[in-house]
Amino acid sequence: MKSSEIDSTLANTPVTSAVPWREAWWKLMEIRIGVIPLPVFILLLALIVGFVTNGKLPTDISVTVAILAVGGFACAEVGKRLPVFKHVGAAAIFATFIPSYLAFTHSLPDILVKNVTDFTKTSNFLYLFIASIIVGSIFSMDRQVLIKGFLKIFIPLAIGSLAAAIVGTSVGTLLGLGAYHTFFYIVIPIMAGGVGEGAIPLSIGYSSILHQAQGDLFAQVLPAVMLGSLTAIVFAGMLNFIGKKYPHLTGEGRLQQEGYADINMNEVNKGEHIEVTQLAAASLAAISLYMTGLMAQTLFGFPAPVAMLFLAVLLKLSSAVSPQLQQNSHIVYKFFSTAVTYPLLFAIGVSITPWSKLVAAFNLVNLIVIVSTVATLMATGFVVALRIKMYPIEAAIVNACHSGQGGTGDVAILTAANRMQLMPFAQIATRIGGGITVTLALIAFARIIPS
Repeated sequence: MKSSEIDSTLANTPVTSAVPWREAWWKLMEIRIGVIPLPVFILLLALIVGFVTNGKLPTDISVTVAILAVGGFACAEVGKRLPVFKHVGAAAIFATFIPSYLAFTHSLPDILVKNVTDFTKTSNFLYLFIASIIVGSIFSMDRQVLIKGFLKIFIPLAIGSLAAAIVGTSVGTLLGLGAYHTFFYIVIPIMAGGVGEGAIPLSIGYSSILHQAQGDLFAQVLPAVMLGSLTAIVFAGMLNFIGKKYPHLTGEGRLQQEGYADINMNEVNKGEHIEVTQLAAASLAAISLYMTGLMAQTLFGFPAPVAMLFLAVLLKLSSAVSPQLQQNSHIVYKFFSTAVTYPLLFAIGVSITPWSKLVAAFNLVNLIVIVSTVATLMATGFVVALRIKMYPIEAAIVNACHSGQGGTGDVAILTAANRMQLMPFAQIATRIGGGITVTLALIAFARIIPS
């Protein structure tokens, strides 16, 4: 029997239940924690507790996926139900920083932390997520909107970065931190592009210039990266809330005020339905582009996500992507943004978000400088976007990603803003913007060493 015949048979089969307990059970299955039906959530939680109690937590990918799903969606669900805070990205914040705190205080069992950490660092599935989001977003954009968006986004990003550097440094100087310390150890790390692409190369550069231990300098710049990302997450959530109150300020994920961000469904034959094989093809297309980016990084030293991004843009602009592949790439994007985001944030919180470094930046003076820097970066993007006919909320959110914790920060910021389709532009802000920031900062640092 063909799949279409099976679908038709199932659709025409009457669903009846005169048994009260069965109806009650079905209703219970419709209650969800994230995407997980409540009974399944309870079962998974009980099994995880059982394995941990026995001290024999399997390292199978299936078990780890269950841990990430239960932890991520549970933390996000708490954030979504908090009055007021649910409007400013509490779900993304809770999914990232609650597990970070629990791991720091050893409230999470060590065997569970090790399981999650080993899986996250060995599988590197953050980049599978980013690849699926980027390819799906780009393939789903209108070609003209894509061209104009990629050209225009550098304007609010550049002006915002300059304004943030001036304001942040000025605020730090007025508060007694000194212009040198404020600029190089707080403001620049915020906009350096995260930890791996920003704080680490920045601290290595500082170390070679000052002839000091790189670890000590890394410890000085990392808190600003962490708290800057948290600030951007909160502000992005606030912008999402503002966008609901003032719809004319947002394109709901569209950067340009003309055109549309989603795929033109008229391009797709309406008589065709989605095939599993087509979804698999779209998934592998995203993976192949990422692997091409990895090869570009190996051969030329160009960051893999950025190489992948530009290759996807090139394919889209050259009309090399069929309408069917565009449609299915968009579905893959929707799957990852819906089902993978919060488990990924939980993994990030447990494995690569040190709570101690975040707390280290929590003094009033540092907090004021960091908040003023991120606020200026985003506010400038907002204002500039109004002048160049871009949606100001979307432009401000992309600018926020320039102050995020690299790729992990992009995920958290866009999740808080409910604008995951902006990931391609976020990667420009993070990777290219961060790289330019680090390069210029090291050139200036070498010339302005205090005696």
